[in-house]
Amino acid sequence: MSGSPESTAAELATIADKIAQYRGRVADLAEPFVGSDRDDLVVAIYEAERQLRSAERGLLRALRACS
Repeated sequence: MSGSPESTAAELATIADKIAQYRGRVADLAEPFVGSDRDDLVVAIYEAERQLRSAERGLLRALRACS
């Protein structure tokens, strides 16, 4: 399978955007539990959010490399 840098860039941009949306949704899930006795859940959710942020950054780096 071969692709052009333009089509790869478009796909990366779309995926990065979706990851950003999911990252926001995941972070929002922690809000009801902040300050409760469910610190374990808050930490786990924030860790997942951090990993999604890292994935988003990696995709954006790849997107910049396409140009």
